[in-house]
Amino acid sequence: MLKNLFLIFLFFIASNFNAQEKVDMISVPGPIDLHGTEFFLSWSKQASKTLVRQQYLPREEKIENFTQLLDISYFNKEIDIEQAVRQKVEQIQAREKTDKLAKVNVSQNKDGTEFVVDYFISETPAEGEPFVDYVVDRFVTIEHGSGNTFLIFSYVKRAYNNIKWEARAMAKMRDEILINVVDYKIPTIRLKNIK
Repeated sequence: MLKNLFLIFLFFIASNFNAQEKVDMISVPGPIDLHGTEFFLSWSKQASKTLVRQQYLPREEKIENFTQLLDISYFNKEIDIEQAVRQKVEQIQAREKTDKLAKVNVSQNKDGTEFVVDYFISETPAEGEPFVDYVVDRFVTIEHGSGNTFLIFSYVKRAYNNIKWEARAMAKMRDEILINVVDYKIPTIRLKNIK
């Protein structure tokens, strides 16, 4: 009996934890339509007083073995966009020493309010399948009357197993993916449920 109560309690906690992970905190509940694929809110977190993150997956996908993911990292403060881009580029360049597939590119829009960092990284976990990611991080400064805020809109394309072959296949899709992410109209962000 006590064991059953304990299991029910654990189930209740797990259910609440999962429910809390999907709370829309930035007024972007989804689905997000990116080039014909709908992405649904799958996880959210207030990482700090100034950073909120939300992740979105296609309906049938799970985080453990996804093939596509969207991430919105919203900073409720002004951030030096060039410094943020530089840090990301340096992070990927540092990986190049141990990750043979790591490669990074940077581009900027005409008025300097957006940068795109796109890159390949790979991983061979101790458990599970090796994978390669093609990631497009779109760094955006958002102007408000009271000051600027900042967000990173990220798209991740992931493939498993034969990662060298998969990386070559993803490289052929690079231009199309970049255009889709760059052309996507960023929704209006309004913070809610923030402590």
